[in-house]
Amino acid sequence: MMSKSGIQTTARASAGNGGAHSPVQIELSEEDKSKDAFFVQLAGIAEAMIAKHGKDFAMGTLVLTARFIAEDKPLTKPAASHS
Repeated sequence: MMSKSGIQTTARASAGNGGAHSPVQIELSEEDKSKDAFFVQLAGIAEAMIAKHGKDFAMGTLVLTARFIAEDKPLTKPAASHS
């Protein structure tokens, strides 16, 4: 079974028992669990964008966000200073 982060969480091992396989559970690290949680959040946001505005909007927004991250641009507007 694959987790949201793409980590295989169940492996099959053959112990020479006629080809029968028994699942082996692999514990995810705290970092992998954290990444998995962010992926779930991002998937929820993407699904909401698709439902409200369509696939093109969702893909464009995610690509634009990735571009901003790559170019070290701010993702939000800075708060207006109150002088």
